[in-house]
Amino acid sequence: MRADAQKNYDHLLAIAGSVVAEHGVGASLRDIARKADVGLATLYRHFPTRDALLEVLLRETVDDLTRKTNELETSRPSYEALVDWLRDSVDFVQKYNGVVTLLASALADPDSALHASCTELRSAGARLLRRAQDEGMARLDIDGADLFAIIGAIGWIGDQPSFKPRVDHLFDIIVGALLVNKTA
Repeated sequence: MRADAQKNYDHLLAIAGSVVAEHGVGASLRDIARKADVGLATLYRHFPTRDALLEVLLRETVDDLTRKTNELETSRPSYEALVDWLRDSVDFVQKYNGVVTLLASALADPDSALHASCTELRSAGARLLRRAQDEGMARLDIDGADLFAIIGAIGWIGDQPSFKPRVDHLFDIIVGALLVNKTA
């Protein structure tokens, strides 16, 4: 891609990120194009569908969370790595209203453009969980799918205006129930 085309693409993606953060995954594509100061045809040339735009927008963050798992595995005690990863994952799903449903659908649909990234993210969390379980730091009766569901549940709570102020408190309660021995 030419340098100017890449700059325009990056600008469009940055604007899309801010609009989706403000209005959720159902944000108007027309609003995104208008705020990016491009025509709707230009937006569709780069992203032929809403799903294509969301896939690019979300995949980068999902992939970053997956990569961060490797750092956490080698740099933090198992329970801290797990809690840090959970916090980052919850922060991500709270950034975009409606993303929980999108990720859950992508995970269940092998044909989804986000399926591979979601599967890798769930596996990354499962690795951190297994490490904490192996060290006696986390409950043994949950798995990576449960962990992914917990992230989705907390994300859904954060999407509800009346519950949003309680998210941090509820996160702490859930983490307390997940970990069995934080003092080791």
